Amino acid sequence: MQATPGRPNSWWISPAIPTIANCVLAALWAFSALGGWGATAFCGEDEQRDPGCSAGFDDAVRASAPVAVLALAIAATAWALPGVRQKPDRLDALLTVAAIVWVLAEGVLFIGGYLAKP
Repeated sequence: MQATPGRPNSWWISPAIPTIANCVLAALWAFSALGGWGATAFCGEDEQRDPGCSAGFDDAVRASAPVAVLALAIAATAWALPGVRQKPDRLDALLTVAAIVWVLAEGVLFIGGYLAKP
């Protein structure tokens, strides 16, 4: 008797864990890029915000947006396709790749914000 189909003699991690990780990374990117967290962190508060820094951070957001969309597409595809969703190894692989791509999107945002900082 197997506890999980398709995974004999191996570790089993619930797909909820990488799914939650993807959701948290997506929320972090959204709050940083769209919610103003990143602009405040790199360019200062509203009254003291450097306009050049804000423009540079906006460029960083535009550069990281396609990477974030790619991460979202990978995670959504992992859950949307039955051929992936029903095979635990494929689901784990795609959710892991999506999390790595989210980290990459955050990295682009961070480096762009750091370069925009006065």
